[in-house]
Amino acid sequence: MTKKEIVKKISEELELTQLKTKEIVQMTLDEIIKTLVGEGRIELRNFGVFEVKRRAPRRARNPRTGDKVFVPAKNVVTFKPGKEMEELVRRMNPANLPLMDGEEDADVMRDGSVKRTAESSSQAKPKAGEGKV
Repeated sequence: MTKKEIVKKISEELELTQLKTKEIVQMTLDEIIKTLVGEGRIELRNFGVFEVKRRAPRRARNPRTGDKVFVPAKNVVTFKPGKEMEELVRRMNPANLPLMDGEEDADVMRDGSVKRTAESSSQAKPKAGEGKV
């Protein structure tokens, strides 16, 4: 969902113009940003907490070249969902969600079934030396 879609939905529900609703939504987002920059934390009850945290400097590896690189410290915004949101998200049907990167390593399939792997299956191919006698 985009900001434009949020504006449209709110404007329809409140019977306001989209222009006025867009202004209200943007002012709300601007205030969240100002509070984060000024205070470092904003708590929205039944929604969650946004917080600015300092990520420590670290050494990393360039995946293309393999060279070691230094990554300087930086400020990042974190979000911790509120209990109500966390519970509603937990109860969502996983079939309706896109899979994250590395989905081929996931052990739960899109339809909710468990993917069988050689490690988890007792009926997998025999190991070396375990053939027919």
